[in-house]
Amino acid sequence: MRAFGYDIDELVIAHVLLALIPVLVGLVVALPLGWWAHRSPGARRVLVPLSGALYTIPSLALIVFIPILVGTPILSPLNVGLTLVIYTVALLVRSVAEALDAVPATVTTAAVAVGYRPSGLFFGVQLPLAVPVLTAGIRVASVSAFSLVTVGALVGVQSLGTLMTDGFQQAYPAMVAAGIIGSIVLAFVFDALWLALGRALTPWVRARTGV
Repeated sequence: MRAFGYDIDELVIAHVLLALIPVLVGLVVALPLGWWAHRSPGARRVLVPLSGALYTIPSLALIVFIPILVGTPILSPLNVGLTLVIYTVALLVRSVAEALDAVPATVTTAAVAVGYRPSGLFFGVQLPLAVPVLTAGIRVASVSAFSLVTVGALVGVQSLGTLMTDGFQQAYPAMVAAGIIGSIVLAFVFDALWLALGRALTPWVRARTGV
């Protein structure tokens, strides 16, 4: 579909990939860090405040600084992706730790008593029970990513944010509105998908609540 002189489908796909992949990568990175923060009070005192501090760094500053740090081209979408990975990790380290904290100690103790090793305990017992709390954190990270992708348009990275920047430069309010509305819709769609996935992975919660 073309509108305003752009292939909207390509912009939507670029927007989704730039937001979704960093959330998934950030989740993979945050899981061991959050587990460490859960297990070690000393690590928690360092990791949680540090991750919170990372989220305070302005996104545009990170997008511009990353090429200097890793040598990528200034217009590379990888710069936006790495920025969003950093933000996702910053948001999810605390979420993972708190999700694991929410698992009842009696359940963990019982699992250890019947012979669960640390890896089996984490993947087979703690992580599944932590899904409801963890899903809430992932939803926040996802909405944040889908919003921040648009900042990449300021340095020429294509997404729905391109409609905003170009529409502003051309004094074309309808183009700006299309970019804004499209970004919001995508954020809501993927928020709903994460919620649905969280419910699908926790059938015992649905059975208990009747939802």
